Amino acid sequence: MKTVDILAFGAHPDDVELGCGGSIALAISQGKHVAIIDLTRGELGTRGTVETRKKEATEAAAILGVHHRENMGFKDGFFKNDTSHKMALIQKIRTFRPQVVFCNTFEDRHIDHGRGNQLVSEACFLSGLSKIETKADNGDIQVAWRPKLILEYIQWNEVKPDIVFDISAHLETKLKAVKAFETQFFDPGSKEAETPISSQNFLDSVVYRAKNFGRLIGKDAGEGFTSKQTLSVDNIEALIS
Repeated sequence: MKTVDILAFGAHPDDVELGCGGSIALAISQGKHVAIIDLTRGELGTRGTVETRKKEATEAAAILGVHHRENMGFKDGFFKNDTSHKMALIQKIRTFRPQVVFCNTFEDRHIDHGRGNQLVSEACFLSGLSKIETKADNGDIQVAWRPKLILEYIQWNEVKPDIVFDISAHLETKLKAVKAFETQFFDPGSKEAETPISSQNFLDSVVYRAKNFGRLIGKDAGEGFTSKQTLSVDNIEALIS
């Protein structure tokens, strides 16, 4: 596995597509290398199965063009922000050595989102401490590594973004990746139980949220992120659309 520019974490398969799929497609179009790590297999989800969600996640990754995707196999609904979970993520962060990490929002309707945010954020910090020892898959001792920036994608709750990426040219790719999760989202022919994300209204909201974030920056579509860090730039032109 090669190092990546962006490592995107999601508590469940489909979190990344919904929250930052357009930004991933944008980054890849600009030559960046991106990997996705899902924390759980989504086994508590009302619709679909572990097997179908794995297949859907693989298809969505191919649509976005990510360079690698894997699943930590943490327990859906019950994973903890404890030593063993953090050490597992530290090993991955040191393997991929990303400059930027995308992760779940800090507080949301699903309890795993906020917990995932805290777990990933703390693992990113601890990954930079050289006295914490981890080993690569081949047994070599890993070098400490801390990402320069953690961005939290916005999910169910309405949150004021600190930064919005222009995904106007990549909204269709995002939607295609989202719809790859056929068991989870609106399907008029499905016989499975309805959930908060299986309605036509929710699927429509993916578009109108992107359109609204785009409105905030004077573009057709956008994706919003929050950050606990103070963002910095060294190029004024980067601030000018």
